[in-house]
Amino acid sequence: MNLYRLEVLGFAASLAVLGATGCATKNYVRTQTAPLVEHTDQLDAKTSANTQQIRVVDEHAQAGIKQAQGSADTATQNAQSATTAAGNAQTAALDVVHRADSLDSVVKGLDNYKPLANATVTFGFDKAILTKDDQAQLDAFAAQLGTQKSYILEVTGGTDSTGPAQYNYELSQRRADAVVQYLASKYGVAAHRFYLIGIGKDQEVAPNTTAEGRKQNRRVEIQLLSNMSSENQQRRRARQAVRAGFNPFRSSSI
Repeated sequence: MNLYRLEVLGFAASLAVLGATGCATKNYVRTQTAPLVEHTDQLDAKTSANTQQIRVVDEHAQAGIKQAQGSADTATQNAQSATTAAGNAQTAALDVVHRADSLDSVVKGLDNYKPLANATVTFGFDKAILTKDDQAQLDAFAAQLGTQKSYILEVTGGTDSTGPAQYNYELSQRRADAVVQYLASKYGVAAHRFYLIGIGKDQEVAPNTTAEGRKQNRRVEIQLLSNMSSENQQRRRARQAVRAGFNPFRSSSI
């Protein structure tokens, strides 16, 4: 065998060895990377599943938020409607109240009414809210209404001389309305029994030159007037029934 053939055979052997080594290397790489690829695919699948689950949860959460918001909006609307209805009811009740400059212009037979009780509540500067002391005075005053049948309540509001006349008119009206609302809501006094007199008029009960005088002028006066003629008629009818021999406590004979 000559030298040339030996070289050819050696080169061929080298190629065979390199080919075998290359195949072994590819197989090794394939063996090592296959689990990584499979693991990556599993992670991708889990990530996709998690993303889908997150999307579903988010959609449910958004739906729940919208539903809760809708319920909240409905509740708010209902509350606003109830508040509006209550306000309208109070306004309607106050509209029934008689408002005039004097009782003579609205009450027929005023001479037949006799003053039985009165009360006065005062307010802070630029205030139209009843204090606990004011409410206590009105409670004591209202305790006398239960025994009365034919009566009216004269309510006179006032302010001090501070501020514009129109503003004081509105302020005195709010003060009188506060008294009316309190007696009407707590004691069931019918609106038509109230007569708001002199609202917004400058009817001083004390000089406005002193702090104490201005305090006294920031007031609402309430006077209970009973219709004596109605009571006299009832007594007269009772006496006539007694004279006629009628006794409501005696059972009739058969």
